[in-house]
Amino acid sequence: MSRIGVFVCHCGTNIAATVDVEAVAEAARVMPNVAFATTNKYTCSDPGQQAIVDAIKEHNLDRLVIASCSPRMHEQTFRKMLAEKTDINPYMLEIANIREQCSWVHKSKEESTPKAIDLVAMAVAKVDTDKNLYTQTIPVNRKVLVVGAGIAGIQAALDVADAGFPVTLVERNPSIGGKMVKLDKTFPTMDCSACICTPKMSEAGNHPNITIKTLSEVEKVTGYIGNFEATIRERAKYIDYDLCTGCGACETKCPSKTTNEFDEGLSLRKAICKPFAQAVPSKPTIDPNSCRKLTEGKCGVCAKICPTGAIRYDDTDRITTETFGAIILATGYDLIDWTKLYGEYGGGNYPDVITGLQFERLVNASGPTEGHIQRPSDSKEPKTIAIIKCVGSRDPHKGVSYCSRACCMYSAKHAHQYLDKVKGGRCFVFYMDVRCAGKGYDEFYMNTLHDGAVYVRGRVSKIYPENGKLVCMGEDTLSGQVVRVDADMVVLETAMVPNEGAGQIAGVLNAQRGPEGFFTEAHPKLRPVETNTAGVYLAGVAQGPKDIPDTVAQAGAAASKVIGLLARGQIESNPMIVHVDNAKCSGCGACTDICPYGALELVEVAMRENSQKVIRTVAKPNPGLCQGCGACTVACRSGAADLLGFTNEGIMREMEALLR
Repeated sequence: MSRIGVFVCHCGTNIAATVDVEAVAEAARVMPNVAFATTNKYTCSDPGQQAIVDAIKEHNLDRLVIASCSPRMHEQTFRKMLAEKTDINPYMLEIANIREQCSWVHKSKEESTPKAIDLVAMAVAKVDTDKNLYTQTIPVNRKVLVVGAGIAGIQAALDVADAGFPVTLVERNPSIGGKMVKLDKTFPTMDCSACICTPKMSEAGNHPNITIKTLSEVEKVTGYIGNFEATIRERAKYIDYDLCTGCGACETKCPSKTTNEFDEGLSLRKAICKPFAQAVPSKPTIDPNSCRKLTEGKCGVCAKICPTGAIRYDDTDRITTETFGAIILATGYDLIDWTKLYGEYGGGNYPDVITGLQFERLVNASGPTEGHIQRPSDSKEPKTIAIIKCVGSRDPHKGVSYCSRACCMYSAKHAHQYLDKVKGGRCFVFYMDVRCAGKGYDEFYMNTLHDGAVYVRGRVSKIYPENGKLVCMGEDTLSGQVVRVDADMVVLETAMVPNEGAGQIAGVLNAQRGPEGFFTEAHPKLRPVETNTAGVYLAGVAQGPKDIPDTVAQAGAAASKVIGLLARGQIESNPMIVHVDNAKCSGCGACTDICPYGALELVEVAMRENSQKVIRTVAKPNPGLCQGCGACTVACRSGAADLLGFTNEGIMREMEALLR
């Protein structure tokens, strides 16, 4: 007979304010096989855990029910306590969630106390069916894959590589660096962005433990934590990097020009080129869409003048498969395409209505105007500019509902840069709110006001050209008056959205994404850089909008998690996985089709039926891949699949306890 201990937590007043915890403990004392029940103000604290350990010894308990907060918060805490301080198997434990599922959703003890008693009764019934579960040891490959090489990916790769572990850094573009290398200054200190980012790029490019793969994408990932098999496609560069010295002669003589993506479409580039002077790798690539040799079979000038014979017009994609112990997703962000959403702002038809990132290229000394602020339409210096914040952000009807976080400071920086460079210029900033929560941020915003920026609280309803000006019509919601600004140039601070490649890599890794498209962390407070796919971690804007300091901090956090994983050399698997009864399994494959982690496969096994040896097809789970989601148990028509720790018997016992 089981001897169950029930421990009801006050959780300060989080639970006790709306649940009569003493009444819950009293009710638990008469439940079947309950040998002891009590309350504690803070059960998860060290004294609270010690009280449980003492009660286990005193009352000879062999399984526990802890009525407290969500198991996502402290289930691992209590399992660790059982493993380290008692002889009870860590999985002879159930958490009755009487906080999130009870006290937090009710207003009175009369409502919540009976529900809390029911939740405890269900947990008591289930724990009585629990069996001892044991983990398995899985070896860890000590190599890391970092997807995305903006500042987050670079920082994470450097931290892991500095710890002595090999890193493969995969980037879709011809150079690492991401968006940060396009910026002129960084707020609030106004440091040169390139002066911060390019040394990091150089360090990554020269690090003995980092292998950089540009123009590359992860096409397929199989395996599980500690042993991921990743297939990487490295697109053709049409240049032999082993021979190329990066001298630039080919770029100088190339006759073909096309839009320069690095300058956000404000300049032209050659068909063969480096994206920018400080690119890593510091070698050019050929754009197959604009190269006349590749599109028309003509030209070939670059091959004729290349002193090392590095040009390879017959180059093809290279596909490699490598094994990694962990994966860090640092896929970054894109800016929302405002031209398709905001026709009232010209829909992209007015050349002097630009994005904040285009303004960064105009004000940048390495940009198309060498840092001189000029209108794209006629190269004249704008004497009046309007900056419009939250274009696409906090706008669920046209854009996205969330705040992009960096835009308030981004616009203040742009206003400061404009007023600093254009003497006598006028700058109007249209805003909904000003959010400056970071260190030194509010002071920077106030300095922008002192510089002379005029902040107008309200949205711009329409932009249209008139007499060589861009007329911005809006309303000052503080005064209730219509506002008209005749601007020479308009800067739109557009919303951050997930990188266009995030969906593809999410499908490859079965990684979860939120409704806005950013990757979802395992727990927003306790596991902010982990995902629900064990061994996959998040860094930077892949997880959600953030500024550079927060991005770098999260990259370091993800790297530290990975280093901790690799340093152990092996990990323990999750024992709460699916178990398949071969005698019941019909081999229909429904479970293999529905499993989101690819943890089940159909195999042939030899069995005896009616004293005869037969070969049958059955489902076989992979303990390293299974995450215990239970989808297969629902899909299984024959009832052969059962989830350890959440067995059909245990769930039915819970239902019976609830209906008593």
